[in-house]
Amino acid sequence: MNKEELIKAISTKAKVSQKEAGECLNATIEAISQALARGHKVTLVGFGTFQVRQRAAREGRNPRTGAVLKIPAKKSPVWTAGKNLKERIEGKRKQLAGSGRGR
Repeated sequence: MNKEELIKAISTKAKVSQKEAGECLNATIEAISQALARGHKVTLVGFGTFQVRQRAAREGRNPRTGAVLKIPAKKSPVWTAGKNLKERIEGKRKQLAGSGRGR
């Protein structure tokens, strides 16, 4: 599902126009991005948690030459799925597996 398809789904589910759904989605993404940029953690209970983690500096290798490279430390955004989302996904997998249909 891409952003356009997500906006259509939100529009249908919330019974609002696609323009309003798009504005809400963009506002949500912007609010989460700003919170992460300030170093805050964003938790959506039942869905997941967005946070920033510090990655340590390390050494890597150039695959062509084999030369050692120093990779600097950096911050990376991370998302962790919530318990309810994990259970919902796991439940769907069990349902498909038990339905007798092949992959």
